[in-house]
Amino acid sequence: MPGRFDEIEIGQVAPLGDFRVDGRALEAFIEAFAPGWPADRGAPDAMVYAIWSRLDALATIGWPQTKRLGVDALRWVRNPPAGEVLRGRMTIMGKDPVGDGKGIVIAQHDLLDEAGRLVFSCLTRSVFAR
Repeated sequence: MPGRFDEIEIGQVAPLGDFRVDGRALEAFIEAFAPGWPADRGAPDAMVYAIWSRLDALATIGWPQTKRLGVDALRWVRNPPAGEVLRGRMTIMGKDPVGDGKGIVIAQHDLLDEAGRLVFSCLTRSVFAR
């Protein structure tokens, strides 16, 4: 999921997997990339983005997605604490054929916490093979 461009349907939702915010990883990330960020505030925005990016990269292995054109409209809603499990999903918002061999897919990506609350979202534009 999803399939080739012509098989993708607007409104289709693809799970991206889940990820537990590890306390040691949180501390290491803060030390390396967010000095001064208090760990009790949860994962900093850059780490939340990195978690989404990892889930997206793992989920798309084997998909007929050939290129990511853009990541836009990034929104950070909350900073999840260590131990929180985040779940990713992608919702197809639109698609546009580009020639005979490919098409552009516009999707909204969300990270949700264990209670189903939004943690992070963004829009992507990607090229998929037909």
